Amino acid sequence: MPNNSAADNGGAAHGLLIVWHSRTGGSRAMAQAAHDGARQHEPGIACDLVRAEVAVPSHLLEAGALLFVCPENLAALSGMMKEFFDRCYYPVLGRIEGKPYATAIAAGSDGENATRQIDRIATGWRLRRVADPLICNFGAQTAEEIMADKHLSPADRQRCAELGGALAAGLAMGVY
Repeated sequence: MPNNSAADNGGAAHGLLIVWHSRTGGSRAMAQAAHDGARQHEPGIACDLVRAEVAVPSHLLEAGALLFVCPENLAALSGMMKEFFDRCYYPVLGRIEGKPYATAIAAGSDGENATRQIDRIATGWRLRRVADPLICNFGAQTAEEIMADKHLSPADRQRCAELGGALAAGLAMGVY
């Protein structure tokens, strides 16, 4: 189960912080795969999973790199992830410029709008995107499919693990 505070892992100071929200398990699995990839690729780099509903400004301030993982709901950023950004935006404004970030979106069919919304927030924070947006399309189009539990394909699990590994490698090499 994911860590919910930086303290759970000895702190995320200059490590990778993965802030995530999930309704049906897709984004949770994506965040876990990214976490696993980071830990496997760079075991010496701290990597913390923090649920969006408990993430606080200090998590962002202490992290060396950021990965935001959430579903796209109704062609928009999920509500809980938006609440995280609303809650943390001003307390860290002017204090996290230049930090590297990436996004991973669980989508029913598109995912582009949620990506754009996070990118606009990141622009305000003056973060630096260091990886192409990762969108896992679950192909959910009916109400039943949308509300059903989501499971990552092996290919999507690998893409998420590679993203986590790449972010951790960048931290380990001092690229960021």
